[in-house]
Amino acid sequence: MRKLGIEDLGRISAEEFKRVEKMPLVVVLDNVRSLHNVGAVFRTSDAFLVESIYLCGITSTPPNAEIHKTALGAEFSVDWKYFEHSQEAVKALQDDGYFVYSIEQVEGSVMLPDLQLEKGRKYAVVMGNEVKGVLQEVVDMSDACIELPQYGTKHSLNVSVTAGIVIWDFFKQIGR
Repeated sequence: MRKLGIEDLGRISAEEFKRVEKMPLVVVLDNVRSLHNVGAVFRTSDAFLVESIYLCGITSTPPNAEIHKTALGAEFSVDWKYFEHSQEAVKALQDDGYFVYSIEQVEGSVMLPDLQLEKGRKYAVVMGNEVKGVLQEVVDMSDACIELPQYGTKHSLNVSVTAGIVIWDFFKQIGR
């Protein structure tokens, strides 16, 4: 087997990315501290044609050299907006017809393997702070919550890993 080079993969340019149809998904980062996590979410969002990323609170924004280290330029292709408060982002999304899920362990959460999405519907997912998770006020505003089942000794995954799993699951259901 020959390893494929970048020219073999037929990737689109950042300009072409702006024009292609996106998956109707906005990723909201609620006070995410790690610049590497932010960059990784940009890169995953680019890979699966996420519509936009909303950066909220203490979450850093591009341009930033540390974000660029993991985003590898995806911060230029994926649209993003900054909100001082995550609650403002959630309200704006809901006002625009998005169904907002927080990714959080709560009473009555939907386990990710049980999630059934509707093609043609707009969605947003809120990813929380590395220590505190999604703000309770944001959970309260959300239309529902999704939980990732876990079977080991730890109760959470890294936010960029969680984002990758969730974005992939959404792409399988409502992407191309």
